[in-house]
Amino acid sequence: KEVLPKQGQLHTEDNPTMVLCKPKILPMKSMTLEKLDKMQREAQEKLKAQE
Repeated sequence: KEVLPKQGQLHTEDNPTMVLCKPKILPMKSMTLEKLDKMQREAQEKLKAQE
């Protein structure tokens, strides 16, 4: 019976770290994706201008 509360505490300690890590990673991905989109748009605009 004593083992169950210990496992519960471990899970509650692990979950916050997972929740904190995910939001940090997602914004970075969205920022890099936005940068890639901007670069692609600029490249396409340059090609259109050259044509």
